Order: sequence, then C-alpha cells, then structure tokens
Amino acid sequence: MRIGIMGLGRIGAFHAETLAGLDGVDSLVVTDPVAAAVATATERFGATATDSPEALLAAGVDGVVIAAATDAHPDLILAAVQAGIPVFCEKPVARGVEESREVLRAVEGSGVEVHIGYNRRFDAGCVAARRAVLSGELGDLHTVRSTTFDPAPPPPAYVAVSGGIFRDCGVHDLDIVRWVTGREMVEVYATGGNRGAEYIREAGHVDTASALLTLADRLPLRSVEPGTTFPAGTPHTFFMDRFAAAYRAELTAFTEVVAGTRTSPCTVADAIEASWIAEACTLSLHEHRPVRLDEVRK
Repeated sequence: MRIGIMGLGRIGAFHAETLAGLDGVDSLVVTDPVAAAVATATERFGATATDSPEALLAAGVDGVVIAAATDAHPDLILAAVQAGIPVFCEKPVARGVEESREVLRAVEGSGVEVHIGYNRRFDAGCVAARRAVLSGELGDLHTVRSTTFDPAPPPPAYVAVSGGIFRDCGVHDLDIVRWVTGREMVEVYATGGNRGAEYIREAGHVDTASALLTLADRLPLRSVEPGTTFPAGTPHTFFMDRFAAAYRAELTAFTEVVAGTRTSPCTVADAIEASWIAEACTLSLHEHRPVRLDEVRK
C-alpha cells in the first residue's frame, strides 16, 4: 500500500522510518514546509515528495499519517476524510475539546476510519496491565500511578501551540489510565509549577505537574511502603526508544485499518474522552481546586 505522511518533524520522521520497514507498505508520499526534511525522506526512504497536503491527497495514497503541529490537525483530518482516505493522526485531535468535537461531528457517518495516535495502547506492558485488570487477575483495583518524564523541555515553537502540559503531554497518561482500567474519571485535582525553561512560563504553562484522578468507583490512594524503588534495568533516554515497539505496533494496526481488516482502535470519540480530563486538569491547575468532570463536559 501507498501511505502519505503530512509533517516530517521529530515524530513524522520517526513514523516515516517505521512505516518504511513495515510489510505491506510499498511506498511513501511526503509533504512538509521544510524542504530539508522532505529531501531527507526522499533520500532515506525513496519517498515521493509533494508540495502541499492537497497534492499529497491527490497522489493516490491509500492512507494518510498526520504528524504536523497540533493546530493543523483538524483541517488535515477533515481534508483526508473528505477525500475518503483513512487517517492516522497523532494526538490530540485538536488544541481544545470544542475543536475536537467539531472534528467528531464532521467524521461521524463519513464511513472513513480515523485512528488517533495514543501509542501506549500498543505498549506490551500497558496491554498486559489492561488484560490483568479486566480479567480480574489483580482483584479490586485501588491505585493506578502513571508517570511521564521528558529528558529536556520541548522547543519554544512547540510549546506555543501545545495547549499546555495536560492537553499535550499528560494526555497520554490520562488516556492510558482510562483505557487500562476501563473506568471513567469523575474528579481531578491538579497542581504544577515552573522549574526549568523560562519560555514555558512566559507561554502561560507549567513544566512540572501532577494530577490526582478520582475514578468512577475507586478511592485514590498512594503507597507509603518503605524501601520501594524503581524497576532495575537500563533506563530509557527518550519516549521514542521507550515506546519504539508500541509505535511499530500502532502503525501496523493503522495499515490493517487501511486494508479494511480492522476498525480504528482509537477513534476521535476515544481521544475526546482523554481531552475532557485534560481540560479539567488545566482548569484545576489554574483555579487551585478540585474539578469534577461534569463541570467541563458539555
């Protein structure tokens, strides 16, 4: 099959390399405003270059991977859906929930599959945890902890369009807690601060944050067991090496969506659920109070 990639920045270039190595992907078609990124993709992967998203959609692609900046996601998703081409789009659907809901309304009933990229749903450890929870192997679930660390802050241009730490980064944790437990959130309490790059503070965001999530049927607790340590082993240096296998499994799943052998494993509607929690966390952060999910849901 022939796959198009819109956006060849850090994650787009990573996806291009992954897709080029997948069975069933015969060729890539790419577009990006940065000519050097396009040249690299054509040289490394034999990709066909196009000068715009519109040209890419007209190039006979069977599926489209959207890895552009978050604020470009809605228009690119809708353009691909209108062209009748299955879409894989990196999370989130849009910068805010209202925009995401507009995308959902537009794609509902279109008959075109849209797969939103929450890679942790394809991580072997997260899949095993979900299986253990849903099968009852773990018994009653009392506590879930999800932690994400980046080795360095994202660049200023990325921060400016990110929507903040909960909407862009923490949303991975919010999605995976919901997916692993099979439960919804009813209330959040979030806090955060700035201990690093000044440009993050200037953008009105925090670089360090925590959120306490109350699930629909469980009491949130934390361990105070002495001597508890992190797992042993060689530490990962970045999310791309930590989740390399998950990204490969995720994009393999998308090729199956394109081939029509499965439906989207993470729809726009799925992604919006995590976005609601991110909105509640952001409101809680700014107002220094617990926020129930029904406050922000509309």
